[in-house]
Amino acid sequence: MININNIGKKFKTALKLDKFPLAIYESENIPENAVPMCSVDRCIVKSIFQSSNDENMSPVYINNKTLKGCCPGAMTYLGFSKPAKFIKYFVSTGKENFRGGEAEYLKASPDEVEKFLNSIGKVKQIENNLIIQRCEDFQNDLEIATKSDIILKSLLIFGNGEQIRNLTSLIYFENENTFTGISMPFGPACASFITYPTGMAKKTPKNTSFLGPVDPTGNTWFPSDCLSLAIPIEIAVKLYENIDNSFLSKRPEVAFPNR
Repeated sequence: MININNIGKKFKTALKLDKFPLAIYESENIPENAVPMCSVDRCIVKSIFQSSNDENMSPVYINNKTLKGCCPGAMTYLGFSKPAKFIKYFVSTGKENFRGGEAEYLKASPDEVEKFLNSIGKVKQIENNLIIQRCEDFQNDLEIATKSDIILKSLLIFGNGEQIRNLTSLIYFENENTFTGISMPFGPACASFITYPTGMAKKTPKNTSFLGPVDPTGNTWFPSDCLSLAIPIEIAVKLYENIDNSFLSKRPEVAFPNR
């Protein structure tokens, strides 16, 4: 039994977050007040960030019936479709007969894009509804315990440099994976937020949390002083249990010094 409400509140308090921790989960049922991600914004990442930043924002969800108007990239990285045939050119150096040669120059060549896609493996679609909701919106643990169809996948946290630095240190409080406990892999923000931490990509490493986003195309709207850390739920529960014994509680003046 996981009390995601308490977990969210403790992270928010211990890390002094001004944004709400988000629970990412799978469910057959959709919360009554939830809205499709792409009805908020074509870019699902914007919808997700708003959920964390705005306490009045409803939970957001996506399934194979709510893809209209969504960014094609999100459909790929959530497993609803295969990568578009010409995407390897758009992400790299461009191709004249695709969008007039427009390119993002994020990879050195189309071959490098193909190597990247092969490196993450096939992305498996979530079978039911993929829902993102503020942890504090869950009233108590009974809300999860009495709804067996809720499968918690990961926790998503946004913070400034100091807050995320403290959180990454907490990850290593009881973790032998010195070099692999945290990864900052290439990919769009939707992969950093959802695909990797939920394990939807076949070759995603186990027991790893994901720092991001690394995609500069979101710099036009994503705050310049903000980072994300997406944590598989098993790791998030362990971090929650460790907060009281860690520097966050024992040496708060180190975690958040008075400057």
